[in-house]
Amino acid sequence: MDELRFPDGFLWGTASSSHQVEGNNTNNQWWAFEQQANSIWHGDRSGLACDWWRHAEVDFDLMQQLGLAAHRMSLEWSRIEPEPGRFDHAALDRYREMLDGLLRRGIRPMVTFHHFTNPLWLERAGGWERPEVVARFQNYVRYAIQNLSDLCNTWLTVNEPLVYVAQGWVRGIWPPQKHSLLASLRVFRHMLLAHGAAYQTIHACQPDAQVGYAMAVRVFTPSNPDSLLDRYAAGLKRYLGEHVWLTSTIDGRVRPPLGLNEYNHTLRDSAEFIGINYYTRDLVRFRANPAQLFGEEHYLPDGEYSDSGWRGVYSEYAPQGFYQIIREVSALGKPIYITENGLPDRDDDQRPRWLLAHIHQMHRAIAEGSDVRGYYHWTFTDNFEWSEGWGLRFGLVELNSETQERQLRPSAHMFSEIARCNGISSDLVGQYAPALLPILFPAITAGGPE
Repeated sequence: MDELRFPDGFLWGTASSSHQVEGNNTNNQWWAFEQQANSIWHGDRSGLACDWWRHAEVDFDLMQQLGLAAHRMSLEWSRIEPEPGRFDHAALDRYREMLDGLLRRGIRPMVTFHHFTNPLWLERAGGWERPEVVARFQNYVRYAIQNLSDLCNTWLTVNEPLVYVAQGWVRGIWPPQKHSLLASLRVFRHMLLAHGAAYQTIHACQPDAQVGYAMAVRVFTPSNPDSLLDRYAAGLKRYLGEHVWLTSTIDGRVRPPLGLNEYNHTLRDSAEFIGINYYTRDLVRFRANPAQLFGEEHYLPDGEYSDSGWRGVYSEYAPQGFYQIIREVSALGKPIYITENGLPDRDDDQRPRWLLAHIHQMHRAIAEGSDVRGYYHWTFTDNFEWSEGWGLRFGLVELNSETQERQLRPSAHMFSEIARCNGISSDLVGQYAPALLPILFPAITAGGPE
């Protein structure tokens, strides 16, 4: 038997977000959006979700049973601050119970402050389009950190800011359902400034905190590498989607189109680590359409794809892109956590191979010097997947959302073995994805020693 080992202390865990798992988050804009006709696939609603607000410990017990050492969760702003300036101590007490429950089970928490949802009062006041949101977010973060910092020291300010902006203000398929490039740039700028303000606030309250953010990183690849226009369109998407935010949090410069390269001291070196959310790549061909940033995204007709959603939400099997992204982000000189990686796969016939292939590419990047410190699979239990509702199943654990019954999928057992062994063995690959043996362990398949 051969094995791909990971560094000592490497964290294996899962990721979730409040609205997708807690249930009955009735005071945020997503709950209101779900009540509209034709907003969610199949007319689904989050409802009880995974019932974490009452019974998160059911899944915590399963995490412990599987030997997982980390979990990334988020706080629900609308629970903590249900009205402007009024904080709910009972909500903070419940989050304290959750964090303490993870710690008592030997599971290290990582906490996200903003994962797509806003209090209704904030939406009514203009939400992230208004500059006042920066101070409002900072106040919420200050209150939360003052009450939770004894139970957690690893924080993400915001999750996937460009996804939030693109879906809500460019594509217009998430709330607030707008189509405005100018408004989208304002929102993106305010989220960047809010990150900087939150970073400073967290460290003022908890000097030893580890603070980062989670970036959705897709490998935008020119459809025709020989086409100057395709290369330009793909490069523009990567610049706006990755470069502007990442570099601003290193040198403090707010770059075009979010600013005029002005310096903002709150942004300089405003991350102890960078979180990467990676799912797939996109091929990009030039189109003279500013709303698409001059690039139309498409996929190979003969590619391999995961389960898809009602608006053509696809993940193409592209583990090599995972390696590429890790190596590129490593050049910024910050430690990396893989804060999301996974695929929708209801019958679990693809997940074992996809998961192993991506972890192999992560191992390859680490072997070449990338400082990756943890991997958080999206997600632990099937959850409410935003506009795709219950139609996409990302969980290691199958959930019946009506009865709340849970069933471990085969991939849960496989991931458990990876976490317990801190590596991938040839026996594991042979059991769950034998087609990968020649790629992961070529010496064995070529007749070399076991």
